[in-house]
Amino acid sequence: MAQLEAVAEREIAAHPDDVFDAIADYREVHPRLLPERYTDFEVREGGDGQGTVLFYRFHATSRRVREMLLDVTEPGENVLVETDRNSTLVTRYTVTAGSAEGAARVAIRTTWQGASGVGGFFERLFAPRALEGTHQQFLANLAAETEKPAGAGTAGGE
Repeated sequence: MAQLEAVAEREIAAHPDDVFDAIADYREVHPRLLPERYTDFEVREGGDGQGTVLFYRFHATSRRVREMLLDVTEPGENVLVETDRNSTLVTRYTVTAGSAEGAARVAIRTTWQGASGVGGFFERLFAPRALEGTHQQFLANLAAETEKPAGAGTAGGE
């Protein structure tokens, strides 16, 4: 079995702490960020970062659906890790300062042990690319959720 990984990154025009808080808010914001491949999302414990326990179904394909039961930890500043109790899958969200002042750089990295044999061959070929696309959708939703429109927050207006 080979270790597989899917990685996606995006710069978001919002303060890193605000972006991290949005990702870590598993009760309100995080469910809105998930692409349609995620169904039956449920917070079983906690709901704000460290100590949260999540359940959802991930639809890898129309016939391949995985039930995920995840423990959330915060091993570092602006880092969230979701570890599936039912598999080797681990997803890490890292939020750092972006290239512009007040911007954030968000990286999502998922790793897991791939299957062996013919099924493993196809998993290695297709799964990382498909999951990277799902991560990109999540990041687009996160940007839409956290970025302020131009001119927002200014007093008066013209």
